[in-house]
Amino acid sequence: MMKIGFVGLGNMGAPMARNLLKAGHALQVFDVSASALQTLVEAGAQAAASPKAAATDVEYVMTMLPAAAHVRSVLTGDDGVLAGIARGVTIVDSSTIDPASVKAFAALAQQQGNAFVDAPVSGGTGGAVAGTLTFMVGGSASDYERVKPVLSGMGRNIVHCGDTGTGQVAKICNNLVLGITMAGVAEGMALGEALGIDPQVLAGIMNTSTGRCWSSDTCNPFPGVIGSAPASRGYTGGFGTDLMLKDLGLATDAAKLARQPVFLGALAQQLYQAMSTDGAGKLDFSAVIKLYRREADAA
Repeated sequence: MMKIGFVGLGNMGAPMARNLLKAGHALQVFDVSASALQTLVEAGAQAAASPKAAATDVEYVMTMLPAAAHVRSVLTGDDGVLAGIARGVTIVDSSTIDPASVKAFAALAQQQGNAFVDAPVSGGTGGAVAGTLTFMVGGSASDYERVKPVLSGMGRNIVHCGDTGTGQVAKICNNLVLGITMAGVAEGMALGEALGIDPQVLAGIMNTSTGRCWSSDTCNPFPGVIGSAPASRGYTGGFGTDLMLKDLGLATDAAKLARQPVFLGALAQQLYQAMSTDGAGKLDFSAVIKLYRREADAA
């Protein structure tokens, strides 16, 4: 059993923290949402009044936050993690942020004797609940070995990607593909509907043929095709469109720096931007199918 500080109890962070509790670890948790905090307290965690308090007298600190600005605030604020953490305690950030920010945060942590490991995840809210996430870890080999036992309580596949920041490189490339494939599946499903095929039949064919992918067989965007998918519950409780838009922005920004073209990524970014502009930013990103179905209805 280890004592862990955990900051960020959203759709991903909360089930991740619960799995750490199930694994026998003791948690000090913090979130700006009082209800999210209370839910983890009821599961057996100890509430902390601030990120600083969550990071005090622990062996590890984990953060799971929406964007780099939130990570910076949680780390460097007057009541932040770096104000309460003891020397030698490792910080593990599972947020999805840009590699440059990771390196900057690692440098800040190193100045006071703390390792900072980036460990973004893949697997969605379902994987977070089931404890089957993939962790993409950036850091030294020794840091990787140090954090692996903790991450194993929340995930099934713990991968060392390389030095600090490479976990985020893997994540933004993965989510670039995810955003593109979801748009592709949505386009195909909407076309099938417009041409008169039963969506269940079409999805079944896709999922046993060359169009098969996570966006088709696990998170199909057509309502009712997969009962456990966000599409079957009003596109709630999944990976928000605004978060996908943020991740695609990270990918396209990184591509500019690398002078690497991302033709489809840029197009996908515009699709999710249109959704966000229309007020659908909180819906699961599979709601991108609404753009296609809306156009079909309008025609």
